[in-house]
Amino acid sequence: QVQLVESGGGLVQPGGSLRLSCTASGTIFSINAMAWYRQAPGKERDLVAYIRSSGSTNYADSVKCRLTISRDNAKNTMYLQMYSLKPEDTPVYYCTARVVVADASSRSLEVWGQGTLVTVSS
Repeated sequence: QVQLVESGGGLVQPGGSLRLSCTASGTIFSINAMAWYRQAPGKERDLVAYIRSSGSTNYADSVKCRLTISRDNAKNTMYLQMYSLKPEDTPVYYCTARVVVADASSRSLEVWGQGTLVTVSS
């Protein structure tokens, strides 16, 4: 019923910039918190940043000042603007959202995207 699709990943040189997008579609009544996670091979999935429906944000200390999370509620889309990228920023990035479904149940779901790969390399 509800899905998230990430886009914008790819190859970028160290020091470069990249913007990821995450768009929600389906039977959506509202979207509460949204977040970006990343996961390197063989490691746990770590929180990068999250944004509430109000627009307030929080960032992991390791990426503070190099990333900006934002959202466009009218488009059901969240963005992650990344600057001064380093090789350790390389893993797969996943978006997630807490979505209230627009049906008789009005249930709240935690939905995950399929991930988008960012490779920082010269």
